[in-house]
Amino acid sequence: MTASDTHPSAPRTRLAERWGLRLPIVQGPMTGSDTPALAAAVSQAGGLGMLGCGMRSPAAMAEAAAEVRRRTDRPFGMNLFVQETPAPDDATVRAAMDRIAALYAEFGLEQSVPARWCEDFEAQFEALLQIRPAVASFTFGILTAAQVERLHAAGCQVAGTATTVAEALAWQAVGADAVCASGLEAGGHRGTFLADFESSQVGTLALVPQCVDALHIPVFAAGGIMDGRGIAAALALGAQAVQMGTAFIVCPESGIGPAYRAALAAAGDTDTRITRVFSGRPARGIVNATMDRLAPHESGVPAYPVQNALMGPLRRAAAERGRADAIALWAGQGVAAARPMPAGELVELLAQEWREATGASAAAAAGAAGV
Repeated sequence: MTASDTHPSAPRTRLAERWGLRLPIVQGPMTGSDTPALAAAVSQAGGLGMLGCGMRSPAAMAEAAAEVRRRTDRPFGMNLFVQETPAPDDATVRAAMDRIAALYAEFGLEQSVPARWCEDFEAQFEALLQIRPAVASFTFGILTAAQVERLHAAGCQVAGTATTVAEALAWQAVGADAVCASGLEAGGHRGTFLADFESSQVGTLALVPQCVDALHIPVFAAGGIMDGRGIAAALALGAQAVQMGTAFIVCPESGIGPAYRAALAAAGDTDTRITRVFSGRPARGIVNATMDRLAPHESGVPAYPVQNALMGPLRRAAAERGRADAIALWAGQGVAAARPMPAGELVELLAQEWREATGASAAAAAGAAGV
């Protein structure tokens, strides 16, 4: 039984209806940390489960989508990184490897140039067209209008990630069906693609209503939303749904290990910051020893995905050994409010809190008006 089945009067937004959702809750696509089990649980409970496929091969994308469909017949989404395969020069790669050589030695790892820097986006895109999820979402860049048209022809709704109003308008211009307005509070990688990262650090509270006012397509909000009060607040700003990553990464269905879970459980409200050292692209995570150790070199690390590929063996070795000091502990500023529980139960709790917050707001407004 889902949250909305338990409470048939649960309100729905236009975007939720368009996407076939019972609730306007989207599970953030946490590449490397999400699982088909998590996506299916969120979708089955009435929200939109998401598969973060930026680092999945086309075959792995198809396998993960098939597993979600085996678990639920509800709509789900898939997210890709819009990026070109880089061709860094030897000097750049050698300098980057030298910066982290001591870390490799500490873990007893041999350094070598990766066979590939990232998955081929064009191949991933073709796989997405074949899989046909209900929603295809994108970050790090922007599609062409022709690519959006191909997704529409395949029956997919298209959502783009924006960190500024200009980026939101750019997505609208190529035909996207909705825009995720991602505030600087959000965990993981920033989706900025038009301006520099420093000038694009707009908070959720400021970004969402400006995007809503500028666009004629639906906006859904991301960044710092952890409970039903946050959902009510985002919808009050004009958003038609929320995207929540940090809230769901602590669910048992996520793919993170014990050390990562322990770090999330211990984190406070000031324990995250934005860094480039783990991947070469600004991303918010919990501060640890490796983040501090590499901070002096932050401006010199190569851009994503080169630094990300070079740090991959270190992150995997740290996870295997239960060493949170060398894991990229992606998390948003609301991490201290995360509540570990099965994803389906969390969706139900969020729906209940949202209704309560909405009712409390209405009552307060009526009282202020003397009704």
